Amino acid sequence: MAYNQQQPQQYMQQQQQHQQQPMQQDQDIVSGERYRYVLTNFGIAHEKVEQQRQQLEEQERQVALLRSRIALLEGGAGLKQDKRQNTIDDFSIKNAASLLDKLINRWAAEVIKAPPAPLEVIAQAIFNDVAGAEIEGFEATPMVVQSLLRHALSETISEGIINCLIVTNSAEANVQLTRIHEHIFARDPTVACVWRRQTFSAAVESCTPEMSRNILTEQLPNLMEILKGENPVSGGQSILDKAYDFSRMLHGSSSSAGGTSDAFYRAFVPELGSTLYPRQIELVKRCVKSERGEPDFVGATIFPGLVKVSRPPPGQGEKTTNMQTVVRRAQVICQCAIMGAPVRHPMNGEYMHQGMPHMNGMGTPPM
Repeated sequence: MAYNQQQPQQYMQQQQQHQQQPMQQDQDIVSGERYRYVLTNFGIAHEKVEQQRQQLEEQERQVALLRSRIALLEGGAGLKQDKRQNTIDDFSIKNAASLLDKLINRWAAEVIKAPPAPLEVIAQAIFNDVAGAEIEGFEATPMVVQSLLRHALSETISEGIINCLIVTNSAEANVQLTRIHEHIFARDPTVACVWRRQTFSAAVESCTPEMSRNILTEQLPNLMEILKGENPVSGGQSILDKAYDFSRMLHGSSSSAGGTSDAFYRAFVPELGSTLYPRQIELVKRCVKSERGEPDFVGATIFPGLVKVSRPPPGQGEKTTNMQTVVRRAQVICQCAIMGAPVRHPMNGEYMHQGMPHMNGMGTPPM
């Protein structure tokens, strides 16, 4: 009986399924008008998507073009690059300065091995050039004269190359360009940063022999007369050329301030006989007087120090002054280590410290 009852139920279910199939088929079929309407809207949507894609590609091209122009203005990838135009850090400065320091030391040692004049005469010439003072009771030993030679060349590199923007072969033009940079820097440091890098991108590649002689004659006239006007050369390399490469690396680099402010480098050489300031100098030899708490003075500067000069951009306060940070202290030998007599200032006979290079608005050197 149970089998007979299930049979009619299965038959009825099959009949219902056969009736639903035509209804589903009728629902799947759309009219031609509706089909054309949907197809037209799909074509319009596809065209809109394609237009947006083309607009995005055009925006990307415009952004890439703007970036290249910004890089060109900043002296970056849009300009001819070399190893001296990259962003530098303190480690790069330290390595480049160390190589230049070795060349200076080697040149001074070679001069002492075969001196063109008595050591007393060479020492007197150096003192006249860098201090304008006479030597009294000074023992010109080879170590002393070698240190003084390094001091003289360090001061020449500092004042004649690093602190002067050497862009052309003309000394007068370089002085004018340096003044223009200081004027622009006082108004807007960011513009000065762009101007300086663009200017150095077209600077001369190296110091000509005539330019080197002019720098040496201007800074060290008495010593150059003894050396017969010969340019300092060490290991077949011109020291002033290497110093110029070092200067271009400093001035032609991109700013590490992230575009918020400009910073550039200046060199300083503590004056002979000036006070030892720990934050500005680094003693390369042991100073017995300092260890005993007694005052001591600069005997010779064997390599210049570097200070980074920065200035906030305009609009950040009415009174903005230049800020300076010592990034590399001057390498100094004290008087007790060099066994030399103190040198007094020729004008007033007192010990004076010039140290940091003079610049308008530069403020007090960091102590």
